[in-house]
Amino acid sequence: MSESNYTYFTEANLKQGFAERVAPFWQQQVTQGQFVGRGDVLVHYAFCIPEAARATVVISSGRIESLLKYQEVIYDLFHQGFAVFILDHRGQGLSGRMRDNPHLGFVNHFDEYVADMAHFLNQVVLPNQKGQLNLLCHSMGSAIGALTILAMPDVFSRVVFCAPMFGIRPALPAWLAALLITLNRIYNAVIPGASGYFFGQRNYHEEPFSTNRLTGSEPRYTLFRELYSQQPEIQLGGVTPEWLAAASAAMWHIEQHAAELTLPVKVFSAQQDEVVDNRKQQYVVSNMPNASWESVAGARHEILIEQDAIRMPVMRKIVTFFNSATA
Repeated sequence: MSESNYTYFTEANLKQGFAERVAPFWQQQVTQGQFVGRGDVLVHYAFCIPEAARATVVISSGRIESLLKYQEVIYDLFHQGFAVFILDHRGQGLSGRMRDNPHLGFVNHFDEYVADMAHFLNQVVLPNQKGQLNLLCHSMGSAIGALTILAMPDVFSRVVFCAPMFGIRPALPAWLAALLITLNRIYNAVIPGASGYFFGQRNYHEEPFSTNRLTGSEPRYTLFRELYSQQPEIQLGGVTPEWLAAASAAMWHIEQHAAELTLPVKVFSAQQDEVVDNRKQQYVVSNMPNASWESVAGARHEILIEQDAIRMPVMRKIVTFFNSATA
């Protein structure tokens, strides 16, 4: 089915659509598996391949996310002719944790995420690839995606970055951010019973829709929170100073090497984003030689679970962008 006549779920029929169409699709069409990543961390993945698939999309999700949260996106892409592959980044979702408290947002270095993605590509995606290989990224997943492209420049044909994490808010001077991270690491090391989190962070908690910073769509937000309530093993809390240090190093590296991202790039920037730094994002993207940057009016950080009036046009543009590589 082409993108011109595909019918997306609306917020009004979302709950019914999940029960009657997405849930059976997930059971019948989606294959799930695991592999052992660096440091013996189990990495969970899923994929689905339609008959006569014309192209392939790999999804790199954001922090705290699970592939289970992407069921609507995966359903949409599958039914428009794309083979879809997604993994849960280490330390979140259905993948293994690296700290005793499973809520701690921790990673040693973003190279670990990239190594997992490279293994996933080489062992799972490429042997099953159909047509051109495209990359769809959200937030932290955009940083991981950019680093993967820099490490494997000939693998992907096109990439879409949604609300990419090329800078985070609040946008602090580098010296101040480094100082706070160092002080927090010392605090966690010497204070008995310290949580391990960065200052002000905590275990997973369900933010009411009325005060959430992620989306203006109450039905999609409710679906997301219900999923995390029903499957508490995918819950993740705030970040650790180690994650922040790793993220800072990753974002600096991407900024320094943005000109090397020469493949076609499409960026959707959430106009009302309170999570990532849009000014830094736009600057980094401006150094990518084949990139287009679009500010999505009214969108909060999670564009792919936004209100219909925001989400549907973006999804159509994503599909059109990926289809143009196969024309």
